[in-house]
Amino acid sequence: MRCVIIAGSPDIDTEYIRRVVRDGDLIVCADRGYEYALSAGLRPDLVIGDFDSAEKLPPDDLPQKRLNVRKDDTDTAACADYALSRGADEIILLGATGGRLDHSYANFCLLQYLSERGADARLCAPDVQIRLLTAGEYCFDGLSGVTFSLFPFGCARATADVTGASYPVSGFTFESGLTRGLSNVFEEHCQITVTGGQLLLFIMYRV
Repeated sequence: MRCVIIAGSPDIDTEYIRRVVRDGDLIVCADRGYEYALSAGLRPDLVIGDFDSAEKLPPDDLPQKRLNVRKDDTDTAACADYALSRGADEIILLGATGGRLDHSYANFCLLQYLSERGADARLCAPDVQIRLLTAGEYCFDGLSGVTFSLFPFGCARATADVTGASYPVSGFTFESGLTRGLSNVFEEHCQITVTGGQLLLFIMYRV
């Protein structure tokens, strides 16, 4: 099952939401994310949050779960747990970048949380897609000329082979204290093989 989580970033693009959401997607909104869903003409399956950032509480006819303002996890993390409980194995997070940088970073952490629980999760926005690459092979087609960057995440270093890119590498070690994973460029057929650690991949559609 595919789930789209709509979070509360102030940089949200409602037209982009309309383009991403498909028929049959489970739609879960974190806090004021429900406002963006309604603006995009979508009806959430569930709204979760303490609503400290929403301009008003969601309408009574929307299924909702109220959270305490004082809690350990974010509203978006609660949405992720709900998606997993419903059996979602593909999770798209919208409105999860932009605004407060610490919130964006927390959502990067959420990618690792979801990956460890078997879900393919991605943070998506009009200008960027962010995903966590764990051990294995990943193929990218049709992205020729698009810039991408790779950085270790949740580890001090990660090793990988990159072919079909402007800067190919074999057995390269990406280190958390260095910036050498910044600004590579896809060629028509690119393959990234992670052999150790894990890498946060940024696909930059606009630079």
